[in-house]
Amino acid sequence: MSFLGRLRGRSGCEIFMFFTFLVSLPLCNPWVRGDGIGYYAYARALLIDHNLRFEKDYLAGNTRFVSARVNANGRVKPEQYTATGHLDNHFAVGPAILWAPFLGVAHVSVLTARWLGSTVAADGYSLPYRAAMALGTAVYGFLGLWISFRLAKNYCAERWALLAALGIWWGSSLPVYMYFNPSWSHAHSAFSVALFLWYWHRTRDNRSTLQWALLGLLAGLMINVYYVNAMLLAAPGVEALADYTRALRGRAEGGLAVARLFAMQILFGLVTLAALAPTYITRTIIYGSPFESGYVPLRNWLWGMPAFGAVLFSSDHGLFSWTPILILSAVGLVLLFQREKTVGAAVLAAVLSFYLLISFYPSWDGMSSFGNRFFVSLTPLFVLGLSVTLQQAARRFASQETAWKGSLLVVGLFIVWNLAFIFQWGTHLVPARGPISWSEMAHNQVTLVPVRFAGNLRAYFFGRKAMMQHIEEEDIRQMKSQTPNND
Repeated sequence: MSFLGRLRGRSGCEIFMFFTFLVSLPLCNPWVRGDGIGYYAYARALLIDHNLRFEKDYLAGNTRFVSARVNANGRVKPEQYTATGHLDNHFAVGPAILWAPFLGVAHVSVLTARWLGSTVAADGYSLPYRAAMALGTAVYGFLGLWISFRLAKNYCAERWALLAALGIWWGSSLPVYMYFNPSWSHAHSAFSVALFLWYWHRTRDNRSTLQWALLGLLAGLMINVYYVNAMLLAAPGVEALADYTRALRGRAEGGLAVARLFAMQILFGLVTLAALAPTYITRTIIYGSPFESGYVPLRNWLWGMPAFGAVLFSSDHGLFSWTPILILSAVGLVLLFQREKTVGAAVLAAVLSFYLLISFYPSWDGMSSFGNRFFVSLTPLFVLGLSVTLQQAARRFASQETAWKGSLLVVGLFIVWNLAFIFQWGTHLVPARGPISWSEMAHNQVTLVPVRFAGNLRAYFFGRKAMMQHIEEEDIRQMKSQTPNND
């Protein structure tokens, strides 16, 4: 079937989402920076150098990244190396796996162009590679939203699922990591979690042996992409408890049903572990052990003083305080539980498990983060929760047309507020790290953002290189101002 034929088979809502994505593509920023250097290094080093030696990647990084890892002689500091002689790279390998098709096409294209006389460098750093990386990230972000929309349609009318998808698309932290910082892992994480949850939900009633194995592969993918995504396994865990309860209540074949269910879950677990091979292999090469993550040791986590409230409400990248539309998503997940006990309990268990883990993590605020970037992984559940809230609220109106217009207005206001806040964060009108002043932020929203937005948007499209350099310089200046002077 042709592309146009496939498009005709989609609903108007899906076509609207697709064309919105196409229009948004100029926002893609082919920029490798910060944490993204570690993620992208796997893809570039394997594709170009055929190894996991990251010296070239680290030396080619942005100024702040390089200055923390290089000495005065321009060499990588000895303490940056692990016991195996490799550079410390604790970032996950999963995004590189997902980038591989895009970067492969870019590499073949560059080699072909060079054969025809082009001087474009085939080094993994030139624009074709970075553009392919940024496009790949945007595609995965969109696919995550589209899958989330399809999941939400199981519980809401299509137009509420669409409005929820648009609300999370532009009203949360996702656009920062889908377009502005595409070398980071969060858009890939949203995609892999959406794919896992969609397939889990689609096959939950009567999963075959093959489907259990495929679910395990998808679980492995989402953990390869972002380790914290292992918390999403709480969803099939709650499902398992419900299935065991039903099986034990059966009289004649209860024991047989329990045995088969247990065997399938063992299969699921084994396939998940096998699918984590890319993580085990890279951890072994870099750290000498498949179980060494390179992150803060568990013994140093905040076990005695978790940041339960701060994760949600702090001015230091609190989830709800920075991205308030997610409050409506959280309400919707509770409403879903009231309607659909099994699915609702599984979803809430996944969200709460994720939240608890982040609350114990020493860098729970995400450091340089718009909102709490860790929670971008939960995009599909945020879309689901928001769609439920919108539909439930609409039922309180006598006129559904009035309800729809009111919902458009509310979601639109959240989106405008969020995009203005992203502008402040991206241009350093508010600090990229640490707590912010809410009064200053609100003042900027009303006074500075409307004045500066058009000019900066023009610079983003037509003078992006200079703009990114200015942002980097401002970031370094703010970092120095926030660092105590010990002289």
